[in-house]
Amino acid sequence: VLLIRYPTKALPVSAAALLGLLLAGAWTYWDDLREQRNLARLELRLSHAPGSCPADRPLAMELKNGSQLPLVELRFEIAAYRPGDTVNLVQNLYDAPRYRGPGELLPGDSWRDCLPLPALRPGYRAATLEFRAERLQGRFAD
Repeated sequence: VLLIRYPTKALPVSAAALLGLLLAGAWTYWDDLREQRNLARLELRLSHAPGSCPADRPLAMELKNGSQLPLVELRFEIAAYRPGDTVNLVQNLYDAPRYRGPGELLPGDSWRDCLPLPALRPGYRAATLEFRAERLQGRFAD
């Protein structure tokens, strides 16, 4: 309404506000792309290893930071699949464990840990399944 009624006064203010919104959106989009590129450079391997891990945490995890920046925070979910299948066999429960990576991992460094198994659907044994990390969310230092 102000643009129609007072175009000479409202147009510069509206154009500046629009430019500000566009710049904020572009910066947010660029930052998100940068985080996704860095997350893609992480190597995360999961395997069922009851021989090398404690009984209450039989899932071995190895993480290598292949990015150029230090990893500050990592969160992910674990999915389980039969070899060659695409159906996730993990029960998505409200109280399912939340998985986190190390506090800080420098570029090129590796980290190993043992994790608890997610709740599997009845009738499946963990030793016969492939485990994958999905929905990775992370933050890297600037």
